[in-house]
Amino acid sequence: MRRLRPRTTLPLPRGASTRSACPTRSACSTNSARSTHSLLPSLSLLPFLASLACLALLTTGCADVEGLQSEGRARDVDAPLVLWPDYSPAPPRRDENPAALVPVPHVPRVPSGSMADANPLAVLDADIAAQGRTPPAAKSVRRPELHDVTGDGKPDLLMAVNLDPRNSELRVYSVRDSVVTRVLVLRGVLAGVELAAGHLAIREPTKDPRYVSVIDYLWDGDSMSLWNLTLDDARTAQTPQAGGGSP
Repeated sequence: MRRLRPRTTLPLPRGASTRSACPTRSACSTNSARSTHSLLPSLSLLPFLASLACLALLTTGCADVEGLQSEGRARDVDAPLVLWPDYSPAPPRRDENPAALVPVPHVPRVPSGSMADANPLAVLDADIAAQGRTPPAAKSVRRPELHDVTGDGKPDLLMAVNLDPRNSELRVYSVRDSVVTRVLVLRGVLAGVELAAGHLAIREPTKDPRYVSVIDYLWDGDSMSLWNLTLDDARTAQTPQAGGGSP
């Protein structure tokens, strides 16, 4: 149960009456009206005062302590000058397309569709010999890698050959309709070869030692297409070792 506090009355000064300051209701209404009318001129000045404040801001400016400074006239932007505009290179030949599908001759068919059932060195030697080159020495071939690159759930074959202490060659093989088929060949300075979520990323050094270029390939259903080309921070370079190793 709540307690009710007794009402307290403030003491009145001597001579003060407890009656209202307005002797009549009409007198109170008159005083209230006078007070309201006395405020009206002040309210009417508000828009004018606001305009004066905005004008003052425009005059002094809203810049920081240092103020706005002009750096002079902006430079003209000219379109690039194209040199030899009438020249354009011929399109690449089929043998220059790194992602061209090339059946490997003189190797057995693979009915299972898995490159795990093929002989990796035999496939590599047959492919290189079909190009009129001498198959590489066994010590310059890195360890074969089996990974699904084409997204069919079956392993594909990745082979890397060290051409010299700096340059290497990457070859990727898959089975297309029971035929062993090369789906990608790249030659360069392979600073790294990575697989992630079906993407095959090739890292190569640039002129700037701080960065490497990353070429990202992805199987699009028909071939290994170039998905992306970016720059990334350089890592410790992988020095090709004779006798093989992981790409």
